[in-house]
Amino acid sequence: MIKKVLIANRGEIAVRIVRACAEMSIRSVAIYTEPDRYALHVKRADEAYSLGDDPLAGYLDPPRIVNLALETGCDAIHPGYGFLSENAEFARLCEQKGITFIGPKADIIHKMGDKTQARDAMRAAGVPITPGSEGNLSGVEEALTLADEIGYPIMIKATSGGGGRGIRRCDSPQELKLQYPRVISEATKAFGSAEVFMEKCIVNPRHIEVQVLADSHGNVVHLYERDCSIQRRNQKLIEIAPSPQLTPEQRQYIGGLAVKAAQAVGYENAGTVEFLFSGNEVYFMEMNTRVQVEHTITEQITGVDIVREQLRIASGLELSYRQQDISYRGFALQFRINAEDPKNDFLPSFGRISHYYAPGGPGVRVDTAIYTGYEIPPFYDSMCLKLVTWALTWEEVVARGQRALDDMRLHGIKTTATYYQQILQHPDFQQANFDTSFVPSHPELMNYSEKRHPSEIALAVAAAIAAHAGW
Repeated sequence: MIKKVLIANRGEIAVRIVRACAEMSIRSVAIYTEPDRYALHVKRADEAYSLGDDPLAGYLDPPRIVNLALETGCDAIHPGYGFLSENAEFARLCEQKGITFIGPKADIIHKMGDKTQARDAMRAAGVPITPGSEGNLSGVEEALTLADEIGYPIMIKATSGGGGRGIRRCDSPQELKLQYPRVISEATKAFGSAEVFMEKCIVNPRHIEVQVLADSHGNVVHLYERDCSIQRRNQKLIEIAPSPQLTPEQRQYIGGLAVKAAQAVGYENAGTVEFLFSGNEVYFMEMNTRVQVEHTITEQITGVDIVREQLRIASGLELSYRQQDISYRGFALQFRINAEDPKNDFLPSFGRISHYYAPGGPGVRVDTAIYTGYEIPPFYDSMCLKLVTWALTWEEVVARGQRALDDMRLHGIKTTATYYQQILQHPDFQQANFDTSFVPSHPELMNYSEKRHPSEIALAVAAAIAAHAGW
């Protein structure tokens, strides 16, 4: 069994991994750069080590992180999500140095991270994929010819892309000529590769993803699906498990496809297979070779601790469950509470949290690394916390989500919480009638008023009195 884990990440996911390690009597080691000196993951881990002043360089330095793991007696590294979590060279370096990488093997990360190789693997395994290029595009002329064959609209995508970056929709040859060099430029800057490919654009689909777990003994299971259709510019906002829109037959079918996809590439550890649903058609989109931000809602409906299973799998143990052991109960929602101002085009709102009160009550979970007085640095993702609610029925989980969002107090910065309340109040959402067009189709949901809660007014009055009294 793994004895000591270096967590190559920060924020709430680092705290999440620390907790799983503590429950399994595994020592945890945190890393941090100067802006994170007072971060919660640093306080909660058994040990913590500085990577220097640069906000990002340390978190993105594989040799330094692996060497630190060796120096501190760690036998494993958990990459979390983001940063180096899907960096094949990082995983390969761990393998070379005798450090267990808590994730799939380096060659699998590379294969599934390369979107064209992933499409080829799925095509060979009989998993349906969207019509598009077989391999990378050689230039805009080939792109124009292929687009005429498969029909507009089409998507130009970075082969090594992710996180909603390196993607452009084109509705005409003129748009394709304009957007092609932009995707090339963005892909080169963001991912260090100018390779791009083309897919048929599936208009207004439902974005459905399936959580899988696979061990080194040939066992692969799925933990049912999540609906990630509530998104803005390819960035997920609210996630749901299971999808309230799938029939039992569709649920069984897509779960089977995800298992088939994982088996086809010899996958190990936790991963997510993402699909697009359009009518009764389903298409493979990509596979994320890491733990997902939204793994929380799968845990809520199945009772499976996904991070614990990651640690067990990496230790060479078999899965704790077989497919017939896994069932789901009720519905769960996850709200990504971001430090952003929805009324100002979601402009980041970094700064000091003057007051934070976490919501609670039955069926409420909060994963976060913030606290009252914490200064949100401007160098990282804007997510402050993940608010998760669970209930037995769809109607109950929506109502509980509204209540939990109203319970939460987060002052000093702008957040997306009030905007999410508007979404939950919309009749289409309440009737589970939505797809990826929901957010752009409802700009009126931004027209909410910024009401100050009595608790916020009381805090402001107390601060003014204290300042006047010279406290």
